[in-house]
Amino acid sequence: MTDTAQDRPRNPGASGFGLPYFALGLVAVGILNLVSGDFAQRWQPFPTWVPGHAGLARVSGLVLLACGGALLSKRATVIASRVLFGYLLLWIVLLRVPPVLRAPLVEVNWESLGEIAVLTAAGWVLYAELGGDPGAWNRVWPTGERGVRLARWLFGAALLPIGLSHFFYIKETISLVPSWMPGRVGWAYFCGAAHIAAGLAVLAATLPRLGATLEAVMITGFTLLVWVPALFAAPTDLARLVETLDSWIIGAGAWVVADSYRGASWTR
Repeated sequence: MTDTAQDRPRNPGASGFGLPYFALGLVAVGILNLVSGDFAQRWQPFPTWVPGHAGLARVSGLVLLACGGALLSKRATVIASRVLFGYLLLWIVLLRVPPVLRAPLVEVNWESLGEIAVLTAAGWVLYAELGGDPGAWNRVWPTGERGVRLARWLFGAALLPIGLSHFFYIKETISLVPSWMPGRVGWAYFCGAAHIAAGLAVLAATLPRLGATLEAVMITGFTLLVWVPALFAAPTDLARLVETLDSWIIGAGAWVVADSYRGASWTR
């Protein structure tokens, strides 16, 4: 059963600031993979026992680069949204779910799952709005308004472990707050609580547009205040470049989801 024209969303998530920001992030990470020959992104580590590590990393880079470029150019957006969504689902199932199953009480495993789930939620929004009629896939991964709604729920759920990580790893979180900011401990706790509040707002459909938008603003703020200055301080440090791109693309994914609420009320 496929969506009717009336079921299709008006593509707000594919027409706002988030799409080009997200697509540029995909292009940047794709180039990094191609140049470094490594999966230099948040969903590391890639299993060392898999042969052809560098080759697979470059294939991954090509996929990200191609998808990002297609989304930026507005050409081949249908196939790009399908490929990107499928790619992100594979990373969740193959690389992020197994650590959670092996060690469900280790919070960092849930945090890592949450971070790539944010990207997957963004990919699902774009797939739901741009992916056309995927035939049999529609029965498993819905498109249209239902697909966007489920993607938002995934996004909301993903923010909960991200927020909890601030409390579980408070020392590490405090160290990331710029030293010039007063009340660094308070900011660390506040940001953790803000992630959780945004996730609950989206899940409960209570001020969901406001929650998603503030989440996108907050992560983008992290990128600008924490990682960009760190990268400028050590521009040849690959680890800082990776963290900067990770923060960029996760924030961009949040913007895609927030854009999917465009036209909706801020107060309900």
